[in-house]
Amino acid sequence: MKRKKAIIFDLDNTIYPVASIGVKLFDGLFQLVEKDKGFQGSIEDVKGAIQRKPFQDVAKAFHFSDDLTKAGLELLSDIEYNDVIKPFDDYLLTRNIDCLKFLVTKGFKKLQESKIRRLSLQNDFEAYYIVDPAVSDLSKKDVFNDIMKKYNLMPEDILVVGDDIHSEIQAAKDLGIDAVVYNFNGANEPAGYNIISHYEELNDYL
Repeated sequence: MKRKKAIIFDLDNTIYPVASIGVKLFDGLFQLVEKDKGFQGSIEDVKGAIQRKPFQDVAKAFHFSDDLTKAGLELLSDIEYNDVIKPFDDYLLTRNIDCLKFLVTKGFKKLQESKIRRLSLQNDFEAYYIVDPAVSDLSKKDVFNDIMKKYNLMPEDILVVGDDIHSEIQAAKDLGIDAVVYNFNGANEPAGYNIISHYEELNDYL
């Protein structure tokens, strides 16, 4: 018998690979950062981080100048993705799981909503939530708490699935919620976590 009543999914690198759209999506930002040079570290590391983490976190980690941070925020706040985007092939298996499903993603609202539309995810979830640090101080942990209250769920009723151990996985840990790291490429597996590399493995944690 399944014991979980709900699954909370992350979006980027959990439902689709950011690398599949990253160069096209972030080309303007990459050019801005490379031309400005107001950061510490290598440009390749910056480019890689931008495809894995929210811009604000990258700007802080690489010590972006105030001017570069402001310019980056202005650029990203108004972009959308309107080209082809495909989910991971195995993500389709999650549509057959019979429980409540929620999507919680962090990023610019306009951009994240465009990805959700292009991926045709609207009908996959009871609700989706976009944590936009440009306009709100809410965290994923706050959203998880709100979901529990609204849907009368306890921590043990929920499974969180994501790729970032410092974001949604840590938020789940802080709240006593079970979590699974979706490590789609099977490389650099973090120690001490429940890890899957294919969604057919998800049933083991439900």
